[in-house]
Amino acid sequence: MLFSLLPVTAVFSRVLLAFSPAFLVPLAWSWFHDARQHALIWACACAFTAVCGVALWRGTRRFRRELQARDGFLLVNLVWVLLPAFAAVPLMFTVPDITWTKAYFEAMSALTATGATALSGLDALPVSVNIWRCFLQLVGGLGIMLLVVAVLPLLGLGGVQLYRAETPGPMKDTKFTPRIAETARGLWGVYVAFSVLCMLAYRWAGMSWPDAFMHMCTTMGLGGFSSHDASFGHWDSRTIEAVATVFMTLAGVSFMRYFVALRHRTLRPIVNDREIRTYVAVLTVSILVVAILLVVQGVVPDVAEALRTSAFHVVSVATTTGYASVDYAQWPVFAPVLLMFLGCFVSCAGSTGGGIKLVRMVLLIKQARRELVRIIHPRVVNPVTLGGTVMPAPVMTAVMGYMLIYGAATMGLTMVLLFTGLDIVTAFSAVVATLNNIGPGLGLVGPASHFGVLDSVQIWVLSFAMLLGRLELLAVLVLFTGQFWRR
Repeated sequence: MLFSLLPVTAVFSRVLLAFSPAFLVPLAWSWFHDARQHALIWACACAFTAVCGVALWRGTRRFRRELQARDGFLLVNLVWVLLPAFAAVPLMFTVPDITWTKAYFEAMSALTATGATALSGLDALPVSVNIWRCFLQLVGGLGIMLLVVAVLPLLGLGGVQLYRAETPGPMKDTKFTPRIAETARGLWGVYVAFSVLCMLAYRWAGMSWPDAFMHMCTTMGLGGFSSHDASFGHWDSRTIEAVATVFMTLAGVSFMRYFVALRHRTLRPIVNDREIRTYVAVLTVSILVVAILLVVQGVVPDVAEALRTSAFHVVSVATTTGYASVDYAQWPVFAPVLLMFLGCFVSCAGSTGGGIKLVRMVLLIKQARRELVRIIHPRVVNPVTLGGTVMPAPVMTAVMGYMLIYGAATMGLTMVLLFTGLDIVTAFSAVVATLNNIGPGLGLVGPASHFGVLDSVQIWVLSFAMLLGRLELLAVLVLFTGQFWRR
């Protein structure tokens, strides 16, 4: 088994080398605008990561071969477990009084685009630290391994295995170009184009250039980190919230659809997509319901203001971004619970959002309706379809299996946190928030608080939950099966 791990390690060494230049972003800011002693820390982190990559490459380069299916899963897990460790190292030397547990949690939350922070006093942190936290969400949003496949075609056909292991959604065999590297480059091209537009829009709305860059990173990555403890409440600006709402909504749609629309110069792939139409409908209805509740309960008496507040927070939590301008946990209990529920499934497959993805929910509802029809008409032929296409049995089986494991993981991790002494609201909402990569939960980890109030064991459990959520459970849990390790 050690011999079979060596080819995976050989590719991982190149991932480390590809990741090391990321430290140059906070390094440049420290050198020109921040404390220069921090620039040395970022430079050392960059050099350390690159040296480790070179050392691994020299030790394993002779074992290079094409990746097989299990190699793809091993590599993706290796990347998402170890890269946060490298990303956390400079935080130990730039954030006052931080522990390794919190540093790793912060880096894992950033790379998985979860947005659950263990830090307080964000306004007082060096700007380079906040830029690093936010930039990691931009990189992690669409997937580090997808970036590697785009820029390092050294993986050859093995890149398909990485694409299937990491790409969110149940229909991972879909390719829009003959070569997977071309698909990856196309997706990243669309991602970068939207990101530039988002940053310019934030700057136009009134943010400073550093804030515009940082919040562009966390908006397009649907991560939700902010450089301010008050998040978007720091500005209390309708224009800025409107920009955020628009780009969060856009980022919640599959980037594959944007790629196809641009490639064929038509909006039909977006307009005719059943998942996207359902996505827009769910967001619209939810915004109206929450706005009505806020007005009726007297929380926000003005209708226009209620719609603004509702739209921002519904889109933020439903797309698993996690921004907040007010403490919505103080609203009537129906509203925050609805927001957490929406965050579990609203994002589209192929977007940077977390959760189980809306397409799975649509397929589950269709399957349930199909079973109800079969009760009345046992012999009727009524296959599950999506957009006029009959769903193959393997896809439906995968969806059902995923949902079973999703439910088991949610309850299991919640029970572990309850065993450590957490109350039920905090424990359950923290698991939902991290497993679905939403960010803030309720109770002790609500939008007005942070995850740093939890103890080390609880933080490590939730770090594992973020990993599970980012790789959609199965890609991680398959490593714990005996069949995976047998030849």
